[in-house]
Order: sequence, then structure tokens, then C-alpha cells
Amino acid sequence: MSRSFYLRRTNWWMEELRVLLFQRKLTIEEIKILENHFPYYRHLGEKHKIQFRKKLQIVLSSKKFQGRGGITEVTSEMEILIGATLVMVTFGWSRLRLAHFHTIVIYPNTYYSTLNKVYHRGEVNPKHGLIVVSWKCFVEGLADGKDGVNLGIHEIAHALKLANQIDSDGEKEFDQQAWATYKNLAPLEIQKIISGQNRFFRESASLNEHEFFAVALESFFERPEDFQKDLPELYDSLVMLLRQNPIVLKKNQ
Repeated sequence: MSRSFYLRRTNWWMEELRVLLFQRKLTIEEIKILENHFPYYRHLGEKHKIQFRKKLQIVLSSKKFQGRGGITEVTSEMEILIGATLVMVTFGWSRLRLAHFHTIVIYPNTYYSTLNKVYHRGEVNPKHGLIVVSWKCFVEGLADGKDGVNLGIHEIAHALKLANQIDSDGEKEFDQQAWATYKNLAPLEIQKIISGQNRFFRESASLNEHEFFAVALESFFERPEDFQKDLPELYDSLVMLLRQNPIVLKKNQ
């Protein structure tokens, strides 16, 4: 067996051990947070809600949440809503939880990066296994669930795409055929944005393939009906890639 095989198994079982030792059970109050502030969960049927809660408990049991920049205590609301966003993006997989990204860092507002000398709303650091978000910007993304702008989805989309390139997490993300279909369509849409022919996505989606994927997932979850109507082929490719269709999930509630 190769060293990478043993590394993958070790990382996976470390995650499993954390889940077993630090099992997090959702309280009634925390489930109310989901019902009141997370539309994706609220629109699910009861069967899918049970699956969602089980997966959320695993995510909360396996991830570390750290406050920075003045956040001395990470609240239950922060953990539930950020964790729920991760569950939403990965809901099509029964066990996927982005094991490589073990820590979620929360700043109160935009934060200054000494590395590139700019302020950030969020970022993903694969080297250190971090997903970083500004809580203020995260909440603003949740406030309007139909505008296609959602920081939480955006950063977790980056993490998902990067995780697909990491073979040491013991997880299988994208089906190769589904990924190939999406990759054939994405450059065409990026060029349409640049030329002004595609006005469905905001201009930042044309910066590079990573930004396009993150912006596309924001609309996939927040504006699925419009997405399917305007860009049916691209929408269907994401349905296959993410193994879920938000429109169907909503209809089957």
C-alpha cells in the first residue's frame, strides 16, 4: 500500500474519532435557529430534515470553531448557521464533510491580511485546513436569500473545489464525468461574462475559474429557478456535480 493511502485513512479515522469522542447533539433551541434563519432547511421535507440534522451534528462534532479579531466566544448561532451552510453545499453526499478543512475561523467584520495587504470578507486556506469568514458579511449573505450573494456558500464552494484536488482527506468529492461536463461549460460562460453576453452572474465571476465556481454555487442555492431558466445546461451540470437539485428538494417538502 502507498504512503498516500495510509495518510488518507489516518486523516479519515482522526475525523471519525473526533465525532465519536465529541458528539454534538442539537438542542431544541438550535433546531429553532435552523427553522427561523436557514431557508434551505426550512423548505426540506421531514425525511430530509432528519438527514440534514444528522449530518450537521457530525460536522459540529468534527470541526473546530475559533473566534478572532475580538470574538472571544463563538456562539451556538454562529456554529449552527455556518455548519448548516457546509451541510447544504455537501448535502448530496451521505458522508462528505470536507475533512481536510478542520477549523472554521470567524472574525467579527472584514479583516486585514498582512500577506497581501488587503481587507478580506472570507478566505480558504488549504495549507492550514482553514475556512475563514467575517460574521457580519456572513449574516448579510443570509439576510437576502434570493440575491445570489452569500459569503458562506462562496467560501465553502472554494473549499469543496480545493478538496477535490486533495487526495489526503480520505474523501471522494466530484464524479469525474460530472466534473468534466461542468469544466467544459464554465469557460464558455466566463467568456460571455467578459463580453457582456451573460448578465446572470456578477462580474467577479469572470476573474478566474475558482471565482466562477463559487459565484455559480451562490446562485445555484439562492436562485435555482432563475438559474435553471437562464442557463439550463450549466444548472444541470451542477445538479449532477453536487448530487442534488434544490428545486426538487423544495418541491418534495
